[in-house]
Amino acid sequence: MTTRISGAEAAGVSEKRVIGNVLRGSIGNLIEWYDWYAYAAFTTYFAKSFFPTTDTTAAFLGTAAVFAVGFLMRPLGGWMLGRFADRFGRRSALVLSVTLMAGGSLLIAVTPSYHTIGIAAPILLLTARLIQGLSVGGEYSTSATYLSEVATPGKRGFYSSFQYVTLYGGQLLALGLQLILQALLTEQQLTSWGWRIAFVVGTIAALTVMWLRRGMDESESYQREAEENQGERGTLRALAKYPKEIALVVGLTLGGTVGFYTFATYSQKFLENTAHIPRRQVTIVLFCAILLAAILQPLAGKLSDRIGRRPLLLFFGIGGTLLTVPLMTVMGSTRNPVGAFFLVLAGLVIVAGYTSINAIVKAELFPTKIRALGVGLPYALTVAIFGGTAELIAQALKSAGHETVFFWYVAGCVLVSLIVYGTMRETSKTSELEER
Repeated sequence: MTTRISGAEAAGVSEKRVIGNVLRGSIGNLIEWYDWYAYAAFTTYFAKSFFPTTDTTAAFLGTAAVFAVGFLMRPLGGWMLGRFADRFGRRSALVLSVTLMAGGSLLIAVTPSYHTIGIAAPILLLTARLIQGLSVGGEYSTSATYLSEVATPGKRGFYSSFQYVTLYGGQLLALGLQLILQALLTEQQLTSWGWRIAFVVGTIAALTVMWLRRGMDESESYQREAEENQGERGTLRALAKYPKEIALVVGLTLGGTVGFYTFATYSQKFLENTAHIPRRQVTIVLFCAILLAAILQPLAGKLSDRIGRRPLLLFFGIGGTLLTVPLMTVMGSTRNPVGAFFLVLAGLVIVAGYTSINAIVKAELFPTKIRALGVGLPYALTVAIFGGTAELIAQALKSAGHETVFFWYVAGCVLVSLIVYGTMRETSKTSELEER
């Protein structure tokens, strides 16, 4: 018999049960994002294995292009797994997404280099990233929906913020493993074969989580909707009835995803290739900054439960619009790792106004029957178009000799979102999660 315990709706359900569900949902998200970010973290080592060239920027550009193409699968994943989650349950969709991620990581781990199999190497790398993109596209929508639904009313901002705690945590795991491998292996060993260890670890971890997720509780709001069978569930026809909410998700996401990928991932290449800070020092800088950013997420989420979601979004919008250009300009000229740390951290603190609550804000816009698809599809499309191309645009502008234009591009994207934040309603006051 299916257990019907969920902290989101059922009166008398213990907080301990809620925490257990959140933790089991979050750990899968952690491993999903570890696998996704292992690619970004180890790009500096395997870039020339798949795109052999004497020009470091050109090699980075090749791997950045594959990184961006992987994002193109995220809308498909958001649609397929979002629809699956709305029709067959959040738990089943979460198990499927992590299984796909395991397959993609395994393919990267075993793919030979360009020197061994020629053009087949970058093709297989691209295939693996397409699979991972499909997985991550579905993971976001389903985990955002699941964590929001199982959270205790009045604490939804706090609990849903753990999606980005684990997202940052996945990046920390990737960077932490990189630091360990840098200490144990030589630069030549890491470039030759050591980077593959990261993807072997990811494969094993993803398969373990696949087994753990099978024991999660289904959210009660989904079970009630499924039993009552109210209207269409998880269809594009049903989603089309919410054009304003779809537009809000796009506007909410645009500046946030560009800002996030600029400071959380591209800054690693930026500090190495523009500021010319040694690779190992850059890894330490990014690790420490992201660790503090991860700790900040639940604090900001809890704050949103007290003062609302819009004040945090406005904090990000105003800060990102005004401070991105000066932060990136100074970051590009610094040679001091300590100074670089504070600059990256400042960017991530600003972005926390978006990352800590973006999942709950989007979940509050849609009813249960269409929530996973409504959160996932427009979000994934926006991330694919803007987030996934951020690093590619940055590298292309650097190659063309116009690197500073990218700083203004990021600020402009945040400005668009700021306009949305300034005109939208306070979602915590009209939340679709609080079913009456």
